[in-house]
Amino acid sequence: MTIVRPATPADVALILRFVRELAEFEREPDAVHATEPMLHEALFGARPAAEAVIAEREGQPAGFALFFHNFSTWTGRKGLYLEDLYVTPDARGGGVGTALLRHLAGLALDRDCGRFEWSVLDWNEPAIRFYRAMGAVGMDEWRVQRVAGAALVRLAGR
Repeated sequence: MTIVRPATPADVALILRFVRELAEFEREPDAVHATEPMLHEALFGARPAAEAVIAEREGQPAGFALFFHNFSTWTGRKGLYLEDLYVTPDARGGGVGTALLRHLAGLALDRDCGRFEWSVLDWNEPAIRFYRAMGAVGMDEWRVQRVAGAALVRLAGR
């Protein structure tokens, strides 16, 4: 049985480990610049930017989800945005991902969110099939845009 619980400050090292494992899976092992102090501040500081939950099977960490609120002007309501969902390789196919998504869907309802959204890499067919089976609808006509690093500095005119 999978238990999903809120992350605590004691989980920061575990969360960072999971983030690094997810980056490895997503073929971006060198892209993680987050540190434990950064995650601690983001999750548990004076003004948290995000939240996380930990999934456990038989008392052992089996995955996590990191999420935050966004807002839709069209619905006039906040939404829940899932930034990262990760299940350890040995726990995949055992209901951990389902438990995490159901937990977050419940949070979205409890918090009166109009939407629960996330992105998935276009090559991750197993995840896409899983999300479709859970009722997710692809927003294929939308393209994510990102400005980071030097381009962000240029755009800000600095």
